[in-house]
Amino acid sequence: MSKRATIHLKSGEERRVLGGHPWVYSNELQAGAELKTIAPGSIVTLRHADGRPLGLAFFNPKSLISGRIITRDSATSIDTAFWRGRLERALALRDRLVGVPYYRLAHAEADGLPGCVIDRFGDVIVVDVQSAGMDAEIEHLTAAIDDLLSPRVILVRGDGPARELEGLTPVSRLAKGELEDTVPVEENGARFLSDVRAGQKTGWFFDQRDNRALIARLAQGTTILDAYCYMGGFSIQALRAGATQALALDRSAPALDLARQAADLNGVADRFKTQQAEAFEGLSELAQAGKRFDIVVADPPAFVKSRKDFHQGARAYRKLARLAANCVAPNGILMICSCSHNMPADELMRQASRGIQETGRIARLLYHTGAAPDHPVHPSLPESAYLKALTFAIE
Repeated sequence: MSKRATIHLKSGEERRVLGGHPWVYSNELQAGAELKTIAPGSIVTLRHADGRPLGLAFFNPKSLISGRIITRDSATSIDTAFWRGRLERALALRDRLVGVPYYRLAHAEADGLPGCVIDRFGDVIVVDVQSAGMDAEIEHLTAAIDDLLSPRVILVRGDGPARELEGLTPVSRLAKGELEDTVPVEENGARFLSDVRAGQKTGWFFDQRDNRALIARLAQGTTILDAYCYMGGFSIQALRAGATQALALDRSAPALDLARQAADLNGVADRFKTQQAEAFEGLSELAQAGKRFDIVVADPPAFVKSRKDFHQGARAYRKLARLAANCVAPNGILMICSCSHNMPADELMRQASRGIQETGRIARLLYHTGAAPDHPVHPSLPESAYLKALTFAIE
């Protein structure tokens, strides 16, 4: 601990951190040649300008987010026992919230793991590392997971722009065990198969659990179109709840294959169809063919991955709402989702409303929802409230 490097905030820059924000930006730190000598991902002592300690943080001189606060206690030892304590707290909450061992076990800063999420698939654990600090702590973290849960498999993976911004290369390695081609997933009583090694993110989107249950509650006696369906989470759960037919639309052949396998597992294959296509093209073709569905769900990947993409992404959400609304039957339901934290909820509402209005239809907002509670929001980090879902009644 005595060998830890120290970083100092500039005078007057402590208000945000004292208010609970877990990040320190590079322009908030006192400059100095010594900062360049600190290895990315190192644990440092964060101090006021006058030297008083503020806590411990991961430091990365290569990132705009130079400091990620770990703890406000500067005397704490950061080791396997420390991370086990964080995981024990997260585990107790998830078991209480979800009840079955298929959930997001830890959600980055909100659970005290800066830049790292952990998903649990029964006895398979997937650790998605997006920060240099957690990357440097991965041996301690996986040891803590093994000590707490004794899983059969621990997979460490990470890629994408967030990891690149931290100066990290993609990673995918087994820290424990051997992994099959697919891993079972249970959600709201339904069964699925996930490719946790090569699938998107960790292989499954647990954040949509409650929104899938919402659509299922509305599904009795309906037809459903599941656009950007991935592995069929919305449509298969709707069929289990009494929907009469479902069409799952996605561009990924491997995802659609897993969706069809899930339909078999859940006994709904006779009412489940798939279509491989880009969503915009597929929605346009369905509307032009006169196809209408009682429920349409559109859950796209992030259209606004950075602030520079904002205007283009906003137009994409507007277009998606228009195309999807054209496929909704009279007095039907439309759910539009966004996982872009750079797309504010009020702007998504504005663009979705405009898109629906362009069809000449009348819409009423029924539900404005977010991620399931195993994806908690850090109160001082608005970016962690990334998922928005708008559910409309369409006349």
